Parts: sequence; structure tokens; C-alpha cells
Amino acid sequence: MLTKRIIPCLDIKNGRTVKGVNFVDLRDAGDPVELAKQYADMGADELVFLDISATLEGRATTLEMVLHVAEQVNIPFTVGGGISSVEHVDALLHCGADKVSINSSAVKRPDLVNELADKFGSQCVVVAIDAKEVDGQWKVHLAGGSIPTEINLFEWAKEVEQRGAGEILFTSMNHDGTKNGFANEALAKLSSELNIPIIASGGAGNVQHFIDTFKEGKSDAALAASVFHFGEIPIPELKKELRKNHIEVRI
Repeated sequence: MLTKRIIPCLDIKNGRTVKGVNFVDLRDAGDPVELAKQYADMGADELVFLDISATLEGRATTLEMVLHVAEQVNIPFTVGGGISSVEHVDALLHCGADKVSINSSAVKRPDLVNELADKFGSQCVVVAIDAKEVDGQWKVHLAGGSIPTEINLFEWAKEVEQRGAGEILFTSMNHDGTKNGFANEALAKLSSELNIPIIASGGAGNVQHFIDTFKEGKSDAALAASVFHFGEIPIPELKKELRKNHIEVRI
């Protein structure tokens, strides 16, 4: 049985880790380099580092910060935010990132997924999808959730898998920051329709939510931010509880 992964997410704005609710009302959560090291030491399985304003501000993720974070951690490390070219991905991987996450740029130019998978391998390519359920339909949103589209979540996920994506990072905008649990029904549907790992994001508030997304949502990994940043759920304790509930994790 493959082990389930616990992934802290560092949302970065102006060089600081931030956290909001439903993608707005951001508050400071600390220095990303210090947090990255703490999480690696605590037993996080991977890290995701997202420059959340890079797309809106039309700039690339800061290479220097990626370099500093990579120097501090010994676990796989995904970087996203404003990535739109093979050259940029090459630079990020040279700075120490293990994978890249693309979102808006993939929707605007789907061939980018093919290009990155062909050049670096599918294992390097995470396609992040921010989606919101409106009138029973899950619609993809761009630019940090600020631009709605008519693209269907499940159709888009299938397309990027066919184009070479190695993983899907699905964030439910309805659940993000609410601490009411993950979008397990949508996650289970993604898991049943795709053959690549699905990372659950948006809604973690307690240990039971992690148990539920692995059991009910069939998620391969669970990503969270504020419950880790503000010390509400220590990763070692979370993993012990998951083990007690017969969910295989790396201790």
C-alpha cells in the first residue's frame, strides 16, 4: 500500500508566508525559510511553496527564496506561482525545487503541460486546480481564484492527465480556510476518474478531516496551511492518529 502524504503549504506574498480564508483576508504566518525547515524536521512528507501573487502581478517566482528554502530541507519540494515557460522551470529545478506547480498558465496555454512533461518528466509536473462549486457545477478559477471560467473541474483534470501531468493539486475555494473539512465528494470523483495522485487542499481544521479525506475522499495526499502554521495540529501527532485509523503514513 502506498503511504499517504502530509504536505504543508507555504503561500508566499512579499517574501512572507500568509494565510487567508476563501483566498482573501490574508494574515502573516512567518518566515518561509524558517517554516520550511521546521516542517522538514517535524516529519512533513513534502512541501509546497506558492507565490500567490506572482500571476496577478505578472512576475516569476523568486529564485533566491527557492534556493534558500531548498538549502534547509531534505524532503521533496514543489514550487508554483507565475510559471509559464520551460526556461523558468529549468531555473527553479536548478535552484533545488523537485517539482513545479502550474495553474493559470496551463489553462491559458495547455501545451505547456506537454512541454514540461516532455522536457522534465511527468513526475516534475503538478497541475494545481482552484475550483468553486456553483449551482452544483465545479468551475475552474484562475489567478489565485480571482478570475472565474466556465471550465469544468473534472474535464480539465482529465485533459491535463492526458497531456502528461504527474499529479493534481485540487483546492476547493468553497472550503479554503474554513476549517470545515475537505471537498471529499469531488476528491473521490477525481480519484476514481484519474490514474494520477490527487492532493486534497482547502478545508483542514482538525485531525478527523485528514482521516476523512484519505478514507472518503480517496486522496493520495493532504495539503494544509493554517493548522500547521499556527500550531493547531502538530504533524507528528497527526501521523500517529492516522496510523491508529489504519492509514499508512511515513513516521
